[in-house]
Amino acid sequence: MKERNKIILVVLVVIVLLTWLTWLGLNNTLSMKDKEQTKQLPSRIVSIENIGEWEFLTINDEEMIDTIRHGFFGDDELVRIYYGTLRIGINLHEAKKGWIRMEQDTLFVTLPSVRLLDENFIDEARTQSFFETGSWSQQDREKLYHKAYATMRRRCLTEKNMQSARENASRQFYTLLSSMGFENIRIEHEQQ
Repeated sequence: MKERNKIILVVLVVIVLLTWLTWLGLNNTLSMKDKEQTKQLPSRIVSIENIGEWEFLTINDEEMIDTIRHGFFGDDELVRIYYGTLRIGINLHEAKKGWIRMEQDTLFVTLPSVRLLDENFIDEARTQSFFETGSWSQQDREKLYHKAYATMRRRCLTEKNMQSARENASRQFYTLLSSMGFENIRIEHEQQ
């Protein structure tokens, strides 16, 4: 069990290091040659799969949502500000059997579809009333929350953002697998 934790730790350190180097835009390369790549592939797959969720795009969103209730003596208004962090990535526990395989000298990788990793992305502790007149029930506030939730999903889960997450996933997996010594790598994503 300790050996597996060490492998996972090493893989995480390599990913962080490679992400950092890529972010800096340096042309540094890290390479390892392993004569027994094919024999070690199953254990490497397990160590990569055990990481589980991989985040490839984070979007911080802020939405001002309002509602008005028209009354006989005047209108009541409620305006609230919602903050959310939407994380888009993949979950390797959802990878299909054979998602990574070696055929001759080429490593074929089929990653699961990118998706929203956490459906509870609104930070309710940071939600605040911006303007409020009249009396509002918890049910009214709940409706406003659902309106903010739908607005954030619509604004952030665009095809452009999903494509960006897919490209980041492909780039990071290519870098990771290249650092393990694989030279010919083909990466695809499952279709949603």
